[in-house]
Amino acid sequence: MTELGFHCSHEQLGPRQLLDNVKKAEDAGFTAAMCSDHLSPWSERQGESGFAWTWLGSALEATSLSLGVVTAPGQRYHPVITAQAIATVESMYPGRFWAALGSGEAMNEHVTGQRWPSKPERKARLAECIDIIRALLAGEEVSHQGLVTVDRARVWSLPDTPPPLIGAAVTRETAAWVASWADGLATILQPMDELRKVIDAYRDAGGRGDVVIQTQVSVAPSREEALSIAHDQWRTNVFPPPLCWDLETAEHYDQAAEHVTPAAVAESVFVTDDPGQLADLLAAISEQGADRIYLHNVGKEQDFFLTAMAEQVMPQLGLPRRHAPHDVVAGS
Repeated sequence: MTELGFHCSHEQLGPRQLLDNVKKAEDAGFTAAMCSDHLSPWSERQGESGFAWTWLGSALEATSLSLGVVTAPGQRYHPVITAQAIATVESMYPGRFWAALGSGEAMNEHVTGQRWPSKPERKARLAECIDIIRALLAGEEVSHQGLVTVDRARVWSLPDTPPPLIGAAVTRETAAWVASWADGLATILQPMDELRKVIDAYRDAGGRGDVVIQTQVSVAPSREEALSIAHDQWRTNVFPPPLCWDLETAEHYDQAAEHVTPAAVAESVFVTDDPGQLADLLAAISEQGADRIYLHNVGKEQDFFLTAMAEQVMPQLGLPRRHAPHDVVAGS
């Protein structure tokens, strides 16, 4: 069975609550987790955005889960700083960390005051950053002149083995490009036929390592409540590129989402009150070739979802529930 992970949304929950939730997720039976790395939420209703790299150390220390982060080197983060952060986390928790590298979104990157580049330029900048990061993780001294500049940089505290650097992609074209450099593919749930084409594009281009699927769900005691939660928290997250790349503030996202209907949100968020339906969805995603599925329950309250996963979904999938050493899973 595909490994199940829990997505930790820094944009929706404060770092302390998110740490409590990732411990609950381990108790519920999840064996992996991942988190976002944003400066801004997508909506003022979401209202949070803790610093992912600080939080990762606490989460790895507090659990035995593997953990990953989706991050964007090149503008808000200089690639040398990204390399140092990756090296430190992997040195402290060897074999339990991965980083997915993407080209970023204006909402997080515009704060530097630099021009927000076009998508082709951002892709080229990311390619430079990847080469720089890999060289630094290999212990090399790096100088570089291009879309980013590096002057005699070296990362001194290095892990024995660098962690996987995964490529983030949504389209078939990007997935094929990612295969040229990445140790795995991270993408989002799409209609099953399109998801399979994205995965196949990665594999057909020689892509190696795990395929990671991030899946947005809204699980609640009734479908009406689940839909209401999804519409409240996630209607700013339904826009396709380039709009979702180029809006600059949470206020802009809220304005753009003013007329997004609940039905439109349900096209990108799996809304259900039936754990059996959720188990069927996970089985279907696994059949497309996913090695790991990370579930993001898009509401702020996670206890009902985690209890449903522990008591109904995990058993249906034949996955054992962990004994709950943290004693925090609701109803346990």
